[in-house]
Amino acid sequence: MKSSVEKLSDTRVKLTVEVPFEELTTEIDQAYAALAQQVSIPGFRKGKAPRQLIDARIGRGPILEQVVNDMLPSRYERACQENELVVIGQPNIDITKIEDNEFVEFTAEVDIRPEFEVPDFSAINVEVPAIKVDDAAVDEELDNLRARFGELKDTKRKLKTGDFAVIDLKATVDGEVVDEASTEGLSYEVGQGDLIDGLDTALRGMKTDEDNEFTAKMAAGEHKDKEATIAVHVQQTKERKLPELDDEFAQMASEFDTIEELRESTKTQVEESKKNQQAATIRDEVLKVALGETEFALPESIVDEQVHAQMHQLLGQMAHDDAALASVLESQGTTREEFDAQTRKDAEEAVRTQLFLDTLAEQENPEVSQQELTDHILFTAQSYGMDPNQFVQQLQQSGQIANLFADVRRGKALASAICRVNVKDDEGNEVDPKEFFGDPETDEETEGAESAETTEQTED
Repeated sequence: MKSSVEKLSDTRVKLTVEVPFEELTTEIDQAYAALAQQVSIPGFRKGKAPRQLIDARIGRGPILEQVVNDMLPSRYERACQENELVVIGQPNIDITKIEDNEFVEFTAEVDIRPEFEVPDFSAINVEVPAIKVDDAAVDEELDNLRARFGELKDTKRKLKTGDFAVIDLKATVDGEVVDEASTEGLSYEVGQGDLIDGLDTALRGMKTDEDNEFTAKMAAGEHKDKEATIAVHVQQTKERKLPELDDEFAQMASEFDTIEELRESTKTQVEESKKNQQAATIRDEVLKVALGETEFALPESIVDEQVHAQMHQLLGQMAHDDAALASVLESQGTTREEFDAQTRKDAEEAVRTQLFLDTLAEQENPEVSQQELTDHILFTAQSYGMDPNQFVQQLQQSGQIANLFADVRRGKALASAICRVNVKDDEGNEVDPKEFFGDPETDEETEGAESAETTEQTED
């Protein structure tokens, strides 16, 4: 078999492959055997007719067509390997020549991963926020816990931030009621500030059965950007009564007997949460710097596929109703053109990141254990709210196990590279990334020791 590569761009090539007939013996035998079972020739049992009679009955064309179909996948894959092509996406294949009993020639245009140099991670410097766990942070977390066990009780006093009110709203523009901005019996927390500009200011100081008015610009709909008069009526006012921070609360809200024990546990949880946030920030900042130092072209067809997949998923949630999507975009103050542009930008960023991490994974060459793959599958199934066994079945049916394996490999490669980065917090303290991402040398030694131990137990 002969093959050659023509570079069409930095991310696309044209592969020309010529396969001589002497290499197609197996496929030719299989084609005749299959067709012999499908034709009836007097004097011969099915499957026993000689090739000359099969050619005479149905012609040589169906044989050659079957041979080409059978040989294409393996010869295409072999040509890619021989030419060391890292292909991404599906090829466009054309049969260009068939010289019977001599050779078959085909071409394949396909996207390839662009070649580029991964930056030296030991030369990367990043700064991240320092971890701060003070009494205020612990108190805030305890207050959140108290709020979960709090009770709403009617009150007759004036409303203030943090109180709850049951309200009616009526919006009018030029004397016309705007139905989409009007409602009755709405439960609202004063201070949440994400409903209508000016509502919180109007509610503060109001009591049950009182009325007030304020003006605000309409955010969406046919009256978008027009000044509206908003009438607000308070049906009920409620305040949240929080339990006292004492031993009784600790016993009710946790497994601890005293508030001191609960506070200490909460402090540990806050510290762990802050560390996780710092680790995520380190990862994001390092990847941002590394990508910023690396330039390479993106395969347009792969970006197009990503855009199409995102749009298909989004429209699928709206029963493929373009009008519904337009309405949602309008309510968010954006246009379809702006949305499409942002979708493409996001797709390009996703493709760029994956291609970079794939190249990094080849350079780092991390080992992925079966346990690591299993853990990742369980975590992914949990994030989708699916039964793990059902999730695995879906992965196997759709051939997606390899993709999850690649995800784990990319993650391990990035973690290994991050361990070489220089990290400081915004207070000037050095941060050891190995504390979050592991020490590759130590991990290898541990894996080696575990492997040796397993071998010894097997031998015993």
